[in-house]
Amino acid sequence: MALTLLRGLKTHSFRLYPSLHFTRNHGVLYFSTKSTQGQTATREKQHTRLKVSSKPESVKFDEISKNYEAVIGIETHVQLSTLTKAFCSCPYNYGSQPNTSVCPICMGLPGALPVLNTKVIEYAVKLGLALNCSLSLNSKFDRKQYFYPDLPKGYQISQFDIPIALGGYLDVDLPVEFGGGHRKFGVTRVHMEEDAGKLLHTGNGNYSQENYYFLLIGIVDLNRAGVPLLEIVSEPDMRTGIEAAEYAAELQRLVRYLGVSNGNMQEGSLRCDVNISIRPIGQLEFGTKVEIKNLNSFSSMSRAIDFEISRQALLHSLGQADEIVQETRLWEEGAQKTVTMRKKEGLADYRYFPEPDLPSVNLSEEYVNEIRDSLPELPEMKRRRYENMGLSMQDVLFLTNDVNVAAFFDATIATGADVKLATNWIMGDVAAYLKNEKLSINDIKLTAHELGELIASIKSGTISGKIGKEILFELMAKGGTVEGLIKEKDLVQIVDPTEIEKIVDKVLANNPKQLEQYRGGKTKLQGFFAGQVMKETKGKANPGLLNKILLDRLNSKS
Repeated sequence: MALTLLRGLKTHSFRLYPSLHFTRNHGVLYFSTKSTQGQTATREKQHTRLKVSSKPESVKFDEISKNYEAVIGIETHVQLSTLTKAFCSCPYNYGSQPNTSVCPICMGLPGALPVLNTKVIEYAVKLGLALNCSLSLNSKFDRKQYFYPDLPKGYQISQFDIPIALGGYLDVDLPVEFGGGHRKFGVTRVHMEEDAGKLLHTGNGNYSQENYYFLLIGIVDLNRAGVPLLEIVSEPDMRTGIEAAEYAAELQRLVRYLGVSNGNMQEGSLRCDVNISIRPIGQLEFGTKVEIKNLNSFSSMSRAIDFEISRQALLHSLGQADEIVQETRLWEEGAQKTVTMRKKEGLADYRYFPEPDLPSVNLSEEYVNEIRDSLPELPEMKRRRYENMGLSMQDVLFLTNDVNVAAFFDATIATGADVKLATNWIMGDVAAYLKNEKLSINDIKLTAHELGELIASIKSGTISGKIGKEILFELMAKGGTVEGLIKEKDLVQIVDPTEIEKIVDKVLANNPKQLEQYRGGKTKLQGFFAGQVMKETKGKANPGLLNKILLDRLNSKS
């Protein structure tokens, strides 16, 4: 079976549509069809209905797309952060050497029986509750049959007709730069399943049929086989690439807040498959659905959806809607386009039936309530709380995007720090430092308590804002306390008017030419004098008091 399958993979020819080429002119998006070099005569014959002129015809995207509506749904696989796999005691560590974390169960050897990791159920209930779903107190596992080299059993343990959670929704706040606004996207279901292994594509692929079997052993890594997943299926409620990307980003935030997954797309801990179709405006029936895979970032998701909307809209506009078939397409990041991968399987192809080696999953109301009571404050709840504090939506979205940043902010204002000042420091100097040093907020030496102390010291006039910045960077890099650094470096702000008057008089006496120019009308020289005073005091003069005294002296007739 494996030999036949690999031979089929090697000789399969993908059926590609002509490329869509995008250009921008004065902010308007154009696209055109362009023939692909090297197409076979057969492939050219298959596309005779999609006529391509030697001089590509540009079509305004807006003129075509305004007549159609996109319908988008997302299937998201979340890899759970359990210590062991779903049905065996093997650990999973991303990046470990191939096939170093396997056993007879995850290798699918005959006679090996699965044993359910109960942490998977706990995490599934957590996510189901957080997504406002109705939980199935009695659910079961099923076998999903399909054959692929990285699925050693020939089936996947999943859930079919009775998933653990049904009928929820996810609240999303769109970023201000994309128009803002609140959206609520439906969630069809959440179900538990196991992951497959991974094919390692190495070499140039020029292998004889005789060594296919040995090649299979070498390129299939089963470390990931049996790793627990939660699949979240959305309702087809999204209409744009931005909405879809923000839905997926909110899911990532949610699983991180819950602590059920690290949600890292680059590690495959969060994988999204997008289903997209278009229909004429006003039509209730859905169009033909196309699935897009290989989306490894929210940005690529948005771009892939926009491309696919364009491709399908063009075919509709040319009267060739039947060219849109139910299939799985891959997003090619380099070429910025989708290409055919395989025709999409239907439910009948999977031949689901109940998993005979696992008992049903039975939950009690007490168990569910205990988990509900343990849920942390979720992103949507936190955003509303921050809004009620008077913060702008831009501030709110920044602070809640990272669960650790939100926790740091909450700990800072718990010290009594002014909410807006704490926000400004975290979004400004702290965020800039993290970006420059490529660190997370948990990596720096600064504590929330010391940031609160710093804000209090500035607000009380003990130190100036300029000195506060110097202290902040030292606290982030080396740690320590605000009080200790102020004493060690003698940074206490000068607030005695008499002392500041003496220094101002000294500066004016030392700069008679500039003083004459100021009094002659060059009032911008006030900044020069203020700088000289700050230099004399090593930045410790109270700015407000300094400016008041300086203006009095500069405008004095004596």
